[in-house]
Amino acid sequence: QVQLVQSGGGSVQVGGSLKLSCALSGFTETIYSMAWFRQAPGKEREGVAALRSDVYTWYARSVKGRFTISIDNRENTLYLEMNSLNAEDTAMYYCAAHPAIKPNYKLLSDSYDYWGQGTQVTVSS
Repeated sequence: QVQLVQSGGGSVQVGGSLKLSCALSGFTETIYSMAWFRQAPGKEREGVAALRSDVYTWYARSVKGRFTISIDNRENTLYLEMNSLNAEDTAMYYCAAHPAIKPNYKLLSDSYDYWGQGTQVTVSS
């Protein structure tokens, strides 16, 4: 049984940093796509960053240069490091995993097989 368990998140001031973690238990695929999504109140869920097992990464324009997605294969944990946070980054963040290589144009669509429980990130001035 695959489980994605998130940790990290919380409250931070504008300009601050946070690091989200997503522990993947039972996910043993060597070919995969993984991503972080977020959903702010009253808004649709949007893809933030993604990576594939072929080392390809992709970022939404709004976070490029500020966020970094990475994976520790030894620890089987996905990370999202977030810097220079602003109020627009306030949202519930979700990790997602898929046991296949998704084409570039589908990396930030929400058709992933497995999802984390979500963790809140609040950025205040």
